[in-house]
Amino acid sequence: PMDTAYISAFAALAGTAIGGLASFATSWVTQQAQSRAQRIAAERDSRAALFGRFLDEAARLYADALQNLRDDTSALIGIYALTNRIRLISSPPVVEAADSVARIIVDAYLAPNMTMAEMRANWIDRHVDPLRDFAEACRKELQSFGRY
Repeated sequence: PMDTAYISAFAALAGTAIGGLASFATSWVTQQAQSRAQRIAAERDSRAALFGRFLDEAARLYADALQNLRDDTSALIGIYALTNRIRLISSPPVVEAADSVARIIVDAYLAPNMTMAEMRANWIDRHVDPLRDFAEACRKELQSFGRY
């Protein structure tokens, strides 16, 4: 009779301990998954913001380069800084595309100025978009983080 009471008490304690441990494990796994998802989303958003700043700066400089010859390289500091920030965190295709955009901008500054008709011929008739390859490489990279 006493042994039965001990066994019942032990079984009840063991069941409670196992239930508590299972509940703790479930909570811990759920918290880890949520934390990981938040880190991935933050990384994706951080990269998207950096890529957006690069695109804004590159578009501004490219438009300026088509209309102005420059020997002064100080205007290019911002794009080189952004390119190197991209180099720190991005995949090789994104880095290569950013380097290509920077080269296109430098070449445009060194080339003769373009008229509006020449710009139209390049952008509309020949579908020249110097930022397209970069934007597409960024989109692929951001998609690798999910839901983008």
